[in-house]
Amino acid sequence: MPLNRRLSQLGIRVSLSLGILALAVGPGFAASSNRATNLGPEDESKQISVTVWLNLHNKAALDTMVQQMYDKTSPNYHKYLTLKDFKTQFAPTAKEAATVRDFLAAHNMKVTSADKNNHFIVAQGRVGDAQTAFNVKVNRVMVNGAVHHATTAEPSITEPAGALVSTVQGLSDLAYHANVSPATNPETGKPYAGVSPSAVSPDGLFYSGDCLRAPEVVSFTTGGTFPIAVYGGNRYGADITSTVPNLPSCGYDAAELQKAYGLNQLYKSGLDGTGQTIVIVDAYGSNTIASDANLFSSLNGLPPLTSSNFSIYTPNGSATCGTDCLNGNWQYETTLDVEWAHSIAPGANIVLVLAADNSFTNLDIANLFAIENGFGNVLSNSYGISEIVLVDEAPSELVVENGISEIAAALGISHNISSGDNGDALASDTTDFGIPQASVLANAASPYATGVGGTSTFLDSKNNIKLQTGWGMNFVRIADPTPNPPTVPPLAFGFQGGSGGGTSVYFAKPKFQKGHTPAGVKFRQVPDIAMNADPETGVEIIVTPDSVPGDDQYVEVFGGTSLACPMFSAYWAIANQAAAAEGLGPLGQAAPILYELPEDAITDVNLRPVDTLLNVNGIIFNPPNLPTFESAAALAQPEAPTTRFVSALFQSSSSTRWDVFTFGTDSSLATTAGWDNVTGLGTPNGETFIKQVVKAVK
Repeated sequence: MPLNRRLSQLGIRVSLSLGILALAVGPGFAASSNRATNLGPEDESKQISVTVWLNLHNKAALDTMVQQMYDKTSPNYHKYLTLKDFKTQFAPTAKEAATVRDFLAAHNMKVTSADKNNHFIVAQGRVGDAQTAFNVKVNRVMVNGAVHHATTAEPSITEPAGALVSTVQGLSDLAYHANVSPATNPETGKPYAGVSPSAVSPDGLFYSGDCLRAPEVVSFTTGGTFPIAVYGGNRYGADITSTVPNLPSCGYDAAELQKAYGLNQLYKSGLDGTGQTIVIVDAYGSNTIASDANLFSSLNGLPPLTSSNFSIYTPNGSATCGTDCLNGNWQYETTLDVEWAHSIAPGANIVLVLAADNSFTNLDIANLFAIENGFGNVLSNSYGISEIVLVDEAPSELVVENGISEIAAALGISHNISSGDNGDALASDTTDFGIPQASVLANAASPYATGVGGTSTFLDSKNNIKLQTGWGMNFVRIADPTPNPPTVPPLAFGFQGGSGGGTSVYFAKPKFQKGHTPAGVKFRQVPDIAMNADPETGVEIIVTPDSVPGDDQYVEVFGGTSLACPMFSAYWAIANQAAAAEGLGPLGQAAPILYELPEDAITDVNLRPVDTLLNVNGIIFNPPNLPTFESAAALAQPEAPTTRFVSALFQSSSSTRWDVFTFGTDSSLATTAGWDNVTGLGTPNGETFIKQVVKAVK
């Protein structure tokens, strides 16, 4: 089915007028009372910043060329463009940029910055002047308790400059969020506290690496009498007798996951990312990233980060972590990205590109800056927003971010993007905007990007992977605080977070996914690959929580696809190093290659029946009622189509309550054999993965 027809069925109208792509559902959220409260017109004297993106030249030819670059049957396979060639053939011209500048000046909009290759122009002016220039009305709207500004329609330009303009950003102020998830105390719903780096544990570095333990049977009584409950099955994490209250009971250090992912063999052969650069783009950053990452490196036996292997750039002029940064957890995002990219590829250089804030405009500019400066062949993004929200509220951003990913692919750069931390997104972005529809994460759905999903990863005593499932967690309470009377009936808290994924409603299925993802689905499927992401099987980071230099540093446990993405990006840097050693050029976008690999290169994440035999079951005795059997499925309450999962007993170190944690229950998404919408094709299989990647591109 053609894309436009599919979009029409969803109530989406598409038009192209004067060079402006107009894609919207209804009039936008400012006028939709079920999605937001319209607070009336924005003050016309208020200052507003807009970013005008110019049309590429010969877009159809570029699309064809990029497809050929990743088609092994084409003579243009992996014949990437240089930046100079791209600019000559496809970039807007200086003359066109001057025309747009003149248009903005004529409408009292002052140009504040511009791309050196003429892709965008940033200008500032009064709201009233912006409304006149772009034929829109800007309103103040309340969304989920926060005041935003938004337009009632997509912008348009009726003057000659309109033929040169692709999209206009800034008229609505939606923003990206970080896909970082802390290990969270189920008692409070808040992140666990950290521990001093001096408190080294004999098990792992700071926290227990034994996340899934041997089965136990526990009994609960009510004052020595009925009701009585007995539960048995797997045990999660450390005992409360060996855990400081209010701290996570499980968390991996660098050595544990290096072993788990088969990296030690690669390191022994000299493959550790040397000669490669991992480029990370984040908002705000962390004011203490260098000191935090270097303490982390020292404790984990990693090379220090110095001016020779670690650089920071701020393309918007400056980037510091203040209140908005802390509220959005961007200091944790930045720390997780840097420390765990470094953990997986300790020999690689890291370039950290920091946007001034988490606005679409500044993060898009930061990505383009990283690409245009050719810092490295791997670009990692651990943030996003639900695609359906953009389709409904800001379709111009889909055009911009997809175009940036395509430029990266054309230049031989793999743009790796996390798939999100909220499963099918019905419990997050889409709910905030009153859109009751499952959604993938917009950025990861681009056919020119590689979407990275997440797993729950459990290790054995030798740090080999004991089992893994797609990240998606439910939990149910089975006993109250000491003396631990049973909770009757068990109290289900439902879905707590999980890997994003599913089917795009905007991007058509790329050629490389055909034959590997559901045959009847004609749209892009997310994700492509996965690595550990569950904060309950998360990793240790060293961080200064308030990002104030000189403040105390702590060891905390974090996960999210914000962990999986930099780890996979580091893995891909090692693959690029291996390819270079064979005389090959950059590998480019990872996704098309992943789907060509043999089965032994990627470990399929799919629970076997034997993996579920020790799931938690229980029985409640409460005479004169008959005994009540609580099956594993009744406790887990998975959504269809999930039928296999892993569950384990957990006791809170803060309250002594008992819960059952269920792993592999990812909202309406499901981990299955082969490609699935939680883990994609699976997880990279160490040395075999690297060898098969190189073999695939020869």
